[in-house]
Amino acid sequence: SKHHQHLYLHHISDQSITPVNDTKHFMVGAYKEHRLKGRTVRIISIFRRDSVQPLYCVFYCGTHWANGMKAEVQMHSDHFGFHFVTTDVLCPNLPDCNPSHVTLATQADAKLAQNQTFLRIQNLVKREEEEFQFNFTVCWSNLFGEYNNVLQVTQTLEMYRLLGVQHVVVYNTSCGPDLERLLQSYTQEGFVEVVPWPIDQHMNPSRGWQLSEHGGDIHYYGQLTTLNDCVYRHMYQSRYVLLNDIDEIIAPYQHQTLPQMMDVLQRQNPKVGGGLREVFDPSGRFERPRWRDVPGINIMEHIYREEPDYRIYHPSKMIVRPRAVEQTSVHSVLRNFGRTVKVPPNVCHIIHVRVPLRGELTKEELHEDKRVWDYERQLVPNVDKALEQAGLLI
Repeated sequence: SKHHQHLYLHHISDQSITPVNDTKHFMVGAYKEHRLKGRTVRIISIFRRDSVQPLYCVFYCGTHWANGMKAEVQMHSDHFGFHFVTTDVLCPNLPDCNPSHVTLATQADAKLAQNQTFLRIQNLVKREEEEFQFNFTVCWSNLFGEYNNVLQVTQTLEMYRLLGVQHVVVYNTSCGPDLERLLQSYTQEGFVEVVPWPIDQHMNPSRGWQLSEHGGDIHYYGQLTTLNDCVYRHMYQSRYVLLNDIDEIIAPYQHQTLPQMMDVLQRQNPKVGGGLREVFDPSGRFERPRWRDVPGINIMEHIYREEPDYRIYHPSKMIVRPRAVEQTSVHSVLRNFGRTVKVPPNVCHIIHVRVPLRGELTKEELHEDKRVWDYERQLVPNVDKALEQAGLLI
């Protein structure tokens, strides 16, 4: 129909952040909700906490627009004091409408809303696990600034490949030129998916966690929003999704690969947790001359792990089954549709490459963790190949 063409040509968002007309809010992704009664679509959004007003979900039903239905707005609890917060907007079922697109409007009149920007609704088909494209997907939180840590990113990606990961998703606000080239090379090959994340065009994102220290409008470049979006995006594509930072690797200890570990865990369901940190190996064993001009940290030189101080709260990162998650925080699932399994440290560790959390520790107080070295035989040539492919090795 002419209408449909018109909508299609002019008003479907191709952005990952879409302003909601006449408000201070933004839509990120719209997903069909197959698990909640009476709710049909969930819109992952970013809301300004001090200016919430009634909103309506306006559906495009394939052949016609339907008048708006009142939206249910669920702001997440972990806003860390910033103005903007990750928000789920739930749209009610509408009889006689099988929606393909949705938008949020400040009034219910579909005629007025027709000219707004609509989001395509994703996850329309509820696939079964056997049909999923991926077993393991990693969601990395945002790249920003001039982050150009090519060597570490390549090593981490190749390490994940050895651990059985098929797909890595990166939300990218900005990065350095070499990393840009590397990510392009991995995208062409199909291992990496880059989602542009121009949050800085819509607000002043904070570079950190604490409003008092870092200022800004939203916690850590909207990290919580990207992690939630990533889980929903892969709800019916990936059996497991790993949420973690670019400077860490979730590595199994008693198994060669993550799929093997998860198969065993799903059978046992242990209930204890653990985390880990790293410092630098000064021996020079992995200073490869070929990598000298590649910007970044060499993860193979980071082998000491700090025992977590169990008296304080640990950001244990997560491996989730997306169908069981409703909202996710960085370190723990806020609402879920299933049970959470904590993984004991001897089964799985986070190999973390950055400044040690408890800097005053001596080398003796840190445990050596040479897990990365177990994969050295395969890892080094794979890293070389990836850097060559991206034109980053001379």
